[in-house]
Amino acid sequence: MKIDSNVSAIVTGGASGLGAATARALAAQGAKVALFDLQEEKGQALAREIGGIFCEVNVTDEASVDAGFAKAREAHGQERVLVNCAGTGNAIKTARRNKEDGSISHFPLDAFNFIIQINLVGTFRCIAKAAAGMMTLDPMEDGERGAIVNTASVAAEDGQIGQAAYSASKGGVVGMTLPIARDLMSEGIRVNTILPGIFNTPLMNAAPPQVKDALAQSVPFPKRLGNAEEYAHLAMTMIENGYFNGEDVRLDGAIRMAPR
Repeated sequence: MKIDSNVSAIVTGGASGLGAATARALAAQGAKVALFDLQEEKGQALAREIGGIFCEVNVTDEASVDAGFAKAREAHGQERVLVNCAGTGNAIKTARRNKEDGSISHFPLDAFNFIIQINLVGTFRCIAKAAAGMMTLDPMEDGERGAIVNTASVAAEDGQIGQAAYSASKGGVVGMTLPIARDLMSEGIRVNTILPGIFNTPLMNAAPPQVKDALAQSVPFPKRLGNAEEYAHLAMTMIENGYFNGEDVRLDGAIRMAPR
């Protein structure tokens, strides 16, 4: 797919980090970009920077997502590109023993479900609604109507201690990529997923320098954290390369996560 001013795109989690870098990359090639996020101040600032629009969207809320798509489509027309970057995580052991009093507790199910709803169900909700919209478009070259890129994590394959919910949610994103690509193959809509490793995002920036340095040294090569622009570069390749479909690709400097 050629990205130019005739293409509209939606980036969830687009106000910062991986999503913001991807929004900038799309806009740099002329695309009209809508940012779905809950961070209004950052989202509005980035929208002004790239000439796009900000839509305050909670991906776990059906009405909020519907309103976001409606606002984006009213401003820019039906999107041909969706990049799903909205997500979060937590770290809680499945069951644990308190060292002080020996009491035993387990992972609160509401906390588990919270992560699943954002990372997995929220991603699928946006995919389904975008795909339905893309199906109304006239096909482009090779019969293509749209391209979707999702964000999983290396934790989908080698999750660490305490990452049961996070790994399950990201593993679900990986697991649904090929079936969705097959669901949409006759409509000319491609679907791919990126599995980032340890990236230099706003969340990571909050960590002490010594923690970031240690994480960087754990990467085989290059021995540094990933940059959001590198994620955006791969996302753009998945969007622009018409033969890229149904794939899950690690972007991690060859790291394989240890148990902790």
